[in-house]
Amino acid sequence: MFVATSIATARNHQLLSPDGALRVEVTVDGELFYSVSHKGRTILAPSKVALRLADGTTLGEQCHVQRVRRTSVDEVVKPHFYGKNTIRDHYNALTLEMRGRYSVEFRAYDEGVAYRFATSRKEPYMVTEEVAEFNFDAPHKAWVGYNNLTGNKGERNDRFFTSFESLYDYVSLPEMQHDRLAYGPLVVNVDGVKVCLAESDVENYPGMFYQNPDKSNSVRGICAPAPKRVEEGGYRKLQGIIRERYPYVAVCEGTRTLPWRIVAVAENDTELVDNDMVYLLASPSRVADTSWIRPGKVAWEWWNHWGLRGVDFEAGINTETYKEYVNFAAENGIEYVILDEVWATIGKNDLFDIVPEIDMKHLVEYAASKGVGIILWAGYNAFNKDIERVCSHYAAMGVKGFKIDFMDRDDVDMMKFYYRAAEVAARHKLIVDFHGCAKPSGLNRTYPNVLNFEAVFGLETMKFRGAEKRDMMRHDVLIPFIRMVAGPMDYTQGAMRNANKKNFRAISHEPMSQGTRVHQMALYAIYLSPLSMLCDSPSNYRDEQECTDFIAAFPTVWDETVVLDGEMGEYVAVARRAGDVWYVGAVTSWTPRTLTLDLRQIIGEGNYRVELFRDGANAHRLGTDYRREVIDMPASRRIEAKMAPGGGFVMKITKQ
Repeated sequence: MFVATSIATARNHQLLSPDGALRVEVTVDGELFYSVSHKGRTILAPSKVALRLADGTTLGEQCHVQRVRRTSVDEVVKPHFYGKNTIRDHYNALTLEMRGRYSVEFRAYDEGVAYRFATSRKEPYMVTEEVAEFNFDAPHKAWVGYNNLTGNKGERNDRFFTSFESLYDYVSLPEMQHDRLAYGPLVVNVDGVKVCLAESDVENYPGMFYQNPDKSNSVRGICAPAPKRVEEGGYRKLQGIIRERYPYVAVCEGTRTLPWRIVAVAENDTELVDNDMVYLLASPSRVADTSWIRPGKVAWEWWNHWGLRGVDFEAGINTETYKEYVNFAAENGIEYVILDEVWATIGKNDLFDIVPEIDMKHLVEYAASKGVGIILWAGYNAFNKDIERVCSHYAAMGVKGFKIDFMDRDDVDMMKFYYRAAEVAARHKLIVDFHGCAKPSGLNRTYPNVLNFEAVFGLETMKFRGAEKRDMMRHDVLIPFIRMVAGPMDYTQGAMRNANKKNFRAISHEPMSQGTRVHQMALYAIYLSPLSMLCDSPSNYRDEQECTDFIAAFPTVWDETVVLDGEMGEYVAVARRAGDVWYVGAVTSWTPRTLTLDLRQIIGEGNYRVELFRDGANAHRLGTDYRREVIDMPASRRIEAKMAPGGGFVMKITKQ
């Protein structure tokens, strides 16, 4: 690492990315502005940054630079449970130390830029507003996801209340809905260069939303005010409903760093799929021993509505049903079974009040005897009542983790909850999957036992009324370029009932997916998901054992990732390596497509065996139609992937 320090004299400061393609211009002239250019083309016009405090001062206004520090870093980070086993952390940094005991640090990576405030005050302070402008020079189009739970039944009337699960609009910046908040990541198309707004290291501080209140070419950050009065309510009284808020967003310790504001930049769409900035900018792991953390796949019952066939008991919320899910998991090398909603009595918010039909201790012991772990679903209010006692009790019983749901907020109190839940779970050697949660912002680096996050419009929505009107195929080929920039996502793929656009129906108890069977299978290679669901029923998987064998063998963490091809909203092809084996997945929108996958960048000399699944000749009519082939790798190292509408292609490559 190189560090240079100088006394400030200039008002303008420049910072280049290591490859020289990105330039950050920082201007200090009473106020603090920065702009970003890519290969000489301005992609972010001068944009103001500031922190307004309750004592009347504003960090970033009437500012005076006392010292300038420049740093260059080029080192290797070894992530836990990620899409690769090493990440190059390579950036140039500019830190402006200001009068008033604060500084602003800018970093320039080849993949984008980021900035954050840091303070060194003696006393705590209140932030009333964070000024974060993202000014563009034209009415560029953007992919925008809006808050999705506001105004529901008169109870959820706080505009900051959201599960971060929406389909994306593609609109010009002035066409953004000025009266709604958008959540990140948000991607702007600047003449083909994609600019992705995101954040990292959001601890003891609220997450950031985006808005365009004046129909301009600008996006402005906004954070939820801190909750003052919260009541149990919402879905089965599992959520915290905000009745009153304070006139500030956070109370901060005097000496601390604030969250990173990220402007990721991709010349090619595929670069977004493999952008590591959120992970790199997060605080390093606080879990010293991670050897007990076991990523893997999960047999899941809620989506398929406990849909067992051919058994001699009535399937449902009972011990016999869950033992059958355990048997299925054991047969197929699946690491976990989840007990989703209603294993604890509904309406009581008491995780110790188990329904009488389930013998939890016996079930956990039975699963352990089969080499399968049990994960328990928990609503937010029930879990938050006594996190320590809940974790201690169920860890002692042998439960392996929790799927925690219905937080639906990212204000400062809720962000504290995510960290507290992760810390307590880690002490008791429990893994965590957050659902109904804020989009990830690096918590999985700081607490690697947090293996996954929802915060995505996932396959579960195909059960619900109105799903016929949703273009899930477009969504499936958008989220690797947007949502996945933030981190892992629990999309819950794996449907065995598959339908084309004409035949699809939303059926709650016997759900299906839009698109083809192979589309569903390929998502296991494309989506980063260290804890990955198999959403369909054991009965359907046993009927389709050839497909089940393939997806059940999928790794969920990887040693290397290579994005082969892709275009936002159209198609994507990703190769991932675990050990010596490569998995390659490709999916398309409702537009049929043929890709020639050039594997020379991942396959070296030697002979390779390829096991592949293609859309069948009639997959355009019957989504379940597929073909499995086992071939030798062509000498050209090129394989053609022909995909039906809503189709896919997936293969496993093994060196002989």
